[in-house]
Amino acid sequence: MSVTTTSAPASEAPEPAGSDRPGSQRPDSQHSVRTPAPRGSILRSPWARVGLGLLLPVALLALWQLLSTNGTFSPVQLPRPLAVLQAGGELLADGALWTHIGISTQRVVVGFVIGSLLGLAVGALIGLSPWASALGSPLIGALRAVPSLAWVPLLLLWIGIGENSKVTLVAIGAFFPVFTTVSAALREVDRHLVEAARSFGFSGLRLLLTVQLPAVMPSVISGLRLALAQAWLFLVAAELLGSSMGLGFLLTDSQNNGRTDRLLLAIVLLAILGKLTDALLGLFERWAQARWGAVRRT
Repeated sequence: MSVTTTSAPASEAPEPAGSDRPGSQRPDSQHSVRTPAPRGSILRSPWARVGLGLLLPVALLALWQLLSTNGTFSPVQLPRPLAVLQAGGELLADGALWTHIGISTQRVVVGFVIGSLLGLAVGALIGLSPWASALGSPLIGALRAVPSLAWVPLLLLWIGIGENSKVTLVAIGAFFPVFTTVSAALREVDRHLVEAARSFGFSGLRLLLTVQLPAVMPSVISGLRLALAQAWLFLVAAELLGSSMGLGFLLTDSQNNGRTDRLLLAIVLLAILGKLTDALLGLFERWAQARWGAVRRT
């Protein structure tokens, strides 16, 4: 009995690894493939996404109205949304509302910029230098565990009651998230990528800004988002003591005077301002995505 072997046609031969034929995809590609929303999905429409994002706030507002009118809470405990809106109108009429919003936003922006830049610089130093990591990581890790209110009396003693102490506290809050994410991410940069850049003459600050930071840009963006949220948290702590203006002061003053409507107004304004500043940070994220093509939307 004879066995006949038939060779496969050339057209059916397996393609070599790394083939660049149309439709083939290299498994070692450095570009991540983003799965788009299914065709016809409502999530493909930006307006639909905005509408879906408003569902929970509207439901929360309806629940607030219900609980404030059905006797579950008294008007002192939970004023109606309309009463909070009227309190905002009163502050808006005498110009105090814009003063509170403006000074708080200024403190957050200045403190966030200072803290983020310091966190980026120190995080890069400790992430890239084993000696700096061994010397500085234990101390910074311990300081990171200190609550925000613990810094207030010390800053008031050292710097005094003024803008510098409040901005410093906000900067402290913004420093640690950026430092943590940047230092951890830089340790994981591909060494082959760094060596290739050095072979082309890149070194020092040029290597950091041109190769290493773009490689960890998703982590940098995540750190900046966390730092911005932390800056708003530390702002309230800064304005609780030794302040005569700002949304944190409005919280304390409203509590002392029994103005729950103004207290809730301050909370709502902090939430809105936090979201608006985060949206502005999203513009930088989109620019970075267009610049380096490596930032994933969060």
